Amino acid sequence: MAVKQLEQYPVHLGADASVIAQPAFTGDMAWYEAYGQRHGGDGIAGRLVSCHTFREPWDSWEMHPSGDEMVFCVSGEITLHQESPSGEIRTVVLHAGDYAVNPPGVWHTADVAEPATALFITIGDGTTHRPR
Repeated sequence: MAVKQLEQYPVHLGADASVIAQPAFTGDMAWYEAYGQRHGGDGIAGRLVSCHTFREPWDSWEMHPSGDEMVFCVSGEITLHQESPSGEIRTVVLHAGDYAVNPPGVWHTADVAEPATALFITIGDGTTHRPR
């Protein structure tokens, strides 16, 4: 049995109930593209589970058109902003132990004042980014 750090090695939850450790996370779009190539066959049944520590606000918005994303605050405080397809902006503050769901088609971004860590369970299929 191998022990790995989730922040460095995210996992894929496969459609066949498998848990597959991913290559080391690089943080760039090429990593996500390669992830999609490795697991695109799982369609909307597959999920990416990742954990990230943020030290500054996000510099972009993202949206997952194919399914919900759960954001679980592990430590610190995260201000999550959601923009609905109608343009309505909703803001929630997550503290350690809190979670929120980004529904499909809802753009979202986040702010942090101090370091904060969050766990994400995401359907990656079709994820889109735009500048903040």
